[in-house]
Amino acid sequence: MIAPAADNLSIPIIDLEPARTGTPEEAAQVAQDVYQAFKHVGFAYIKNHGVPQELIDEAFSWSQKFFALPQSDKDKAPHPPVGWYHRGYSGIGREKVVQMVFDQEGIAEKRKVPDMKESFELGNENDERMPNIWIPEEVLPGFRAFFTKFFGTCYSIEQLMLKTIAVGMGLEEDFFLRYHQTRSNQCRLLHYPPVEEELLREGKAERIAAHSDFGTMTILFQDEVGGLEVEDIHEKGKFNPAPYIPGTAVVNIGDLLMRWSNDELKSTLHRVRAPPLAVSDAGFSGRITRPRYSIPYFISPDRDRVIDCLPGCYGPDRPKKYEPIVSKDYISMRMNATY
Repeated sequence: MIAPAADNLSIPIIDLEPARTGTPEEAAQVAQDVYQAFKHVGFAYIKNHGVPQELIDEAFSWSQKFFALPQSDKDKAPHPPVGWYHRGYSGIGREKVVQMVFDQEGIAEKRKVPDMKESFELGNENDERMPNIWIPEEVLPGFRAFFTKFFGTCYSIEQLMLKTIAVGMGLEEDFFLRYHQTRSNQCRLLHYPPVEEELLREGKAERIAAHSDFGTMTILFQDEVGGLEVEDIHEKGKFNPAPYIPGTAVVNIGDLLMRWSNDELKSTLHRVRAPPLAVSDAGFSGRITRPRYSIPYFISPDRDRVIDCLPGCYGPDRPKKYEPIVSKDYISMRMNATY
C-alpha cells in the first residue's frame, strides 16, 4: 500500500484503493500511511484516487487550448484587482508567490523577480461570494462545461482524503468533512511558457519561488515535463525533484491544516524550477525551457468555520501554538499578499 517513490526521494506512493474498497483493517492501514506521510514529509503520491486518467488527459488538453488563445481572448476573463477574489485569468508576472511576507515593502522587494507563469482560477459554480469568471462561450466552446464537471470530480478525492486523514489522526471519520460542506475550493490551471534558461539560472526570473500552500490540502496533477521540487525533510534549504509518476497525483498539506493540528502535520516548502530538459529555439539567445502545465486543486474549509486546535493535538504539556481564526480571514490574508 505504501512504497518509496525513488531512492533519493522521501515522498511515499500510497495506494488509496483499499481505503475505497478494502476491509476495515486495510482502510485503517491506508489511513495510518497517509497520516505518517503528512506528519513526516507533508507530501505523498496517491494512486487509484478515483479520477479517471482519460479525464485528467482531457483537462490538460483543455488547459493547453485555453492558454494557446490570443492574449486578447484570455483577457476577457480578467482576475479582479484584489487578491482574495481568486477567479479568472492572470497573465505572466501578475501574481508573485511570497512566503509569509505581508508588509508592502517586503512584497515589493519579492516582486522584483517575477514568476514566469500564467493561470486561470475557477471554483464552485454556486459560490455567491466568489462567482466564477469565464471567457465567453463562443471563444472556447465547451471549456466551462468541462471544468465545471472536472471540479465536481475532484471533490470525490477531497472527500476520500479528508476521511482518511481523520481516521489516521484518531478522529471521527467525518470530522473534517463537517468543516468542508460548501466546496469552497479552487481549481487552478497553470501554464509555464518557454523562458530563457539563463534568466532562471541567474535568478532574474522564477517559475514559482519556494512556498507552502494556504488551505487544508492540495491535490496536484502535473505533466511529464518536471520542475516541481520539495524541500528535503532532513536538510533545510535543499530541494529534491518530485517528478511526474504515471497514474498518480501529488497531495500535500497546507498551512491551515498544519496550524489546525498544532504543527503535528507538516506543510512543506516546495517550488517549481527550470525543468532539467530544455530545447533550442531561434527566437532566443540561448536554451529555453520546455512549456509546463499543471492543475492543482486547493481544498479549504467552509469560509465561516473557526479553525482551532484539533482534539488530541494539545494538552497540559503541549500548549496551543495558534489562536483560533476564521477560515476565510486566513485564506484572504494569504491571497492578498500575492497580488
